[in-house]
Formats: sequence, structure tokens, C-alpha cells
Amino acid sequence: MGLDKTVDTYIEKHETWQSELTLLRKLAKSHNLEETIKWGAPVYALEGKNILGLGAFKSYVGIWFFQGGLLKDEANKLMNAQEGKTQAMRQWRFESTEEIQQDSETINSYIREAIANQKAGKKIKAKVGKPLVIPTELQSALNESTKLKEAFEALNLSKKREFAEYIQLAKREETKSKRLDKITPMILEGIGLNDKYK
Repeated sequence: MGLDKTVDTYIEKHETWQSELTLLRKLAKSHNLEETIKWGAPVYALEGKNILGLGAFKSYVGIWFFQGGLLKDEANKLMNAQEGKTQAMRQWRFESTEEIQQDSETINSYIREAIANQKAGKKIKAKVGKPLVIPTELQSALNESTKLKEAFEALNLSKKREFAEYIQLAKREETKSKRLDKITPMILEGIGLNDKYK
């Protein structure tokens, strides 16, 4: 299924939610935001910075605030799209045109607040991933071979993490040793553990 090129085609494709999407679009456009399609869905931006997006799903339509975690959410309408994964983005779900009409002033106030936050440069920065923990067996091998250590250091963080976790997840010392033997030539060649699957 191809990605929609315009907001009109996106709305047309979602027959069940056309009136709701049209109304949400009207609210978003009333704030003089730039309308575009990103990731196959309508997105509204200010000077190239994403403010909000619209989405239609099986049981609801939603408005996404890219920096929604900064909104006061006094009406308690926002939810985290992916708890534990999403830090900044928040969504507000609707199941009918009437619901959007009833909440239109609150929606407008949330949009105004999101725009003000963007103009003020407020932003939730993504948390840096968990630290790289190199298991003892791998660290010993790196300490013993300068060539291996240099090759390991040249790898990107995700490849280093894959190798470290591969050794760490082995329960028995014998398995750890076998795994270390397996990954040593891969490290030296700069090949990631899962490269063949990519």
C-alpha cells in the first residue's frame, strides 16, 4: 500500500473518518501551520518543526502533539502513544465528530500552547540509550589483542552492544567461550552480529 501524497487523498482513503479528519484538519489549519504529509500522514509544522499530526485508525482518529509531553494537559486528554518508549509525543483520541466539536476550544488551546512552546524553543530531548556493558570474557579478549580492541572500537554502538549482549546472554562459561570464538573474526572484519539479516 503506497503512502498518500496529499492530505486530501489521506482523508479520502479513510472513508469512515472523513468528517472527523476534515474537522481536525480545519482546526490545525486555523493556526497558520504548514500542512504536509510525513510518514504517510498529515503533519502540521511551524518553520519546519513538527507541531502536530493527524491519524485515522480502526476504532479512532487522533491528533498527535510531537512535543505533547510539554503540554500542561489540564483537561487530562493526552496519552502516551507507546508507554516506556515515547518520551515527547502524546496523542488525543476521538471517536466522533461530536466529540471533536465539543472539545474544539480545548483542542485549539492545546495547539496554541504547542506553538508557543515551539517558538520558545522548548523541547524534550530523547534520553540517551542504556550504557554499553562489556562482559568480562569479551573485555579480557580485547585487553589481550590490540588489533581486536581497535577493530571493536571502530564499530558503531549498536554493533558493540550486539556482541556484548551475545556473550552476556550465554549462561555457561563453555557457551560464552564458543560465542567469543565465533564473534572474534566478525569483529576483526567489522561485520556486525546481525548484518546478514539486514
